[in-house]
Amino acid sequence: MTDSSFPQPVLRIAPDPETPPQASPQETHVHLRVVDHLFRHDAGQMVSTLTRAFGLPNLSLAEDVVQEAFIAALKNWPFQGVPENPAAWVLRVARNKALDVLRRQGNWKDKSPAVQSSFRTLEGMGSSEEPRFAQELRDDRLRLMFACCHPCIPQNSRTALILKTVGGFSTSEIGRAFLTRGTTIAQRLVRAKRHIRSEGLRLEIPSSEQLPELLPNVLEVLYLMFNEGYSSHQGEALVRRELCSEAIRLCELLAEHPATQTPETEALAALFLLQGARLPARSDGDGDLILLPMQDRRLWNAEMIGQGLEYLGRSARGQKISTYHLQAEIAACHAMATDYENTDWASILRAYDDLQRLTPSPVIALNRAVALAEVKGPKAALEILEKIQHQPTMADYYPLHASLGALYKRLGKRHLAQDHFRRALELTISQPVRRFLLDQLHR
Repeated sequence: MTDSSFPQPVLRIAPDPETPPQASPQETHVHLRVVDHLFRHDAGQMVSTLTRAFGLPNLSLAEDVVQEAFIAALKNWPFQGVPENPAAWVLRVARNKALDVLRRQGNWKDKSPAVQSSFRTLEGMGSSEEPRFAQELRDDRLRLMFACCHPCIPQNSRTALILKTVGGFSTSEIGRAFLTRGTTIAQRLVRAKRHIRSEGLRLEIPSSEQLPELLPNVLEVLYLMFNEGYSSHQGEALVRRELCSEAIRLCELLAEHPATQTPETEALAALFLLQGARLPARSDGDGDLILLPMQDRRLWNAEMIGQGLEYLGRSARGQKISTYHLQAEIAACHAMATDYENTDWASILRAYDDLQRLTPSPVIALNRAVALAEVKGPKAALEILEKIQHQPTMADYYPLHASLGALYKRLGKRHLAQDHFRRALELTISQPVRRFLLDQLHR
């Protein structure tokens, strides 16, 4: 729970008649970890579920009561113990708080019985009913994602709103994804929620005619969710597996349903599976980063690679090549290489050339330069990176400085390498990446 705007608790849960025993520091630490794990895994799903029950205009209320329920868990579980079904406990507290607020506002009236009915299945939360499309979107997360793509919500605010609400991202995490400031993202979120309230928007699945227009927004959100999971920008963990797994799950649901079974969706599913297959080898037992050349490829998930290649083959049926197609092709080249030395870097470079022509950006130019260094050497790559390092969006982008440090190191320019490794170290708060950069400096 890293958002600095995390609200103060409002709920008051009565203590036991007898004074509870003081929890030991070890017990408190365990309960903190349980709550943090639950928050990362289920907070977005809880907000989605509450929003479906109470309506999209009450989205902010749903976010607030879920956060307050987690605070209540932090205050009570060290003394009362973790409930048998922690997710159901948190959701029930959040639901009751929301009902109390709406009753006090006097605008809920006779809707409460219907809400109670909609929550009858919540006790079994986590039993993983298969999400599916029918007359409406049954999976609450996908339902809220599409609802947040409402045409009344400004285009540049939709993705940020979904990441904040459904993904549980902080404004700073969203800002890093867009290479912009967290304050800018916060302003977008305020505008989006103002539109929801002023227009009284309903939470509903768009019509089949609207899907082609709204689907790219949802795919972009899943792409950013997976990226944050694959390389977490903060904290002790290099990888947030729950984000990667959820992005894969939701993308596969979209790829398997006729209404959203587009080549672009299938290409994104291929990319996720091919990249996700490498997760077990990206860090060691201490959680430290292992770069691609040093990874034990026997740890790569062969089943996921096979599924990814199958989706990639299916995605070729369309007439349009998307950025997801090209990125999945790059991931396939890595996945099929027997070792780093036998990687088809020429094909990877060609794919990056196509990607740069399709959607030119400094981040793509950076990734292309890494491939170019393998084909034509570090000097050719440096010419590109030295051109883009002064662009405003790249000045504080730590992967650029880490890449410059690595290239200067290969050329034997130790002082320049040290300067860029130090700059990269200043810009990242991910502990595994910081340890890697410190190791490079010490070497």
